[in-house]
Amino acid sequence: MRIEDIDTPRCAPEHAERIIASLRALGLHWDGPVIYQSERLPRYRQVFDQLRAQGHLFPCACSRRQLKREQGGGHGEVRYPGTCRQGLPAGTKARTWRFRVDSGEISFLDRRGGLRRQNPEQQCGDFVVLRADGLFAYQLVVVIDDIDQGVTDIVRGADLLSSTGRQLQLYRALDAPAPHYLHIPLLLDAAGHKLSKQTGAREIDWQRAPTRCLNQALQALGQPSQSGSPEEVLRAATLAWDASRIPTNGTFSA
Repeated sequence: MRIEDIDTPRCAPEHAERIIASLRALGLHWDGPVIYQSERLPRYRQVFDQLRAQGHLFPCACSRRQLKREQGGGHGEVRYPGTCRQGLPAGTKARTWRFRVDSGEISFLDRRGGLRRQNPEQQCGDFVVLRADGLFAYQLVVVIDDIDQGVTDIVRGADLLSSTGRQLQLYRALDAPAPHYLHIPLLLDAAGHKLSKQTGAREIDWQRAPTRCLNQALQALGQPSQSGSPEEVLRAATLAWDASRIPTNGTFSA
């Protein structure tokens, strides 16, 4: 069990406590103590220093606003053009540290989408691993955590599919085996937005109706409903699980 609270300005202890309480109410349990990213900063620094010594990282003076302006604004991910890859321009100082991506295509097998190909160099360019505010970036810390926790299989939302190629480059740089991936569709509201606090989505009723919540999740994933306590629902759902039944259209509404 891992609480991803690396973005400390946006995280509060009560949020983590509520997540843990909701998982327990839904019959989900974990091995060992809960791991908090905010308590692992020395480990992240150790790996950062290792990657830096090996030449995988370089300092960058560019701001996101500057890069977005240079690329004409707009929405979506900003691709880094390599401005500081060969050294900081005269008169500038480092704001961030970036991972030096390899050129070319990287492929992986997604258990739902099949063979996927991504080109991080063209998609995002060299990406940030140490932010301007001194915080380690998500892309780096989740890879370190997964390696240290011995994670072999990752199931996550399709909105993180685009992160896979760059994370696989980090696994390679750290000489670690890559996990298996399964990216699942997102729950959307009537306007096509991902259900989240930012879009005003209501919290699931995990306190009063945990079994109903689990069955709603199973139905959304194309799996048969189950009966009984949350623990019984999970046991039966595990036996009946069929990844081929997950919707293939990328998104579904709730």
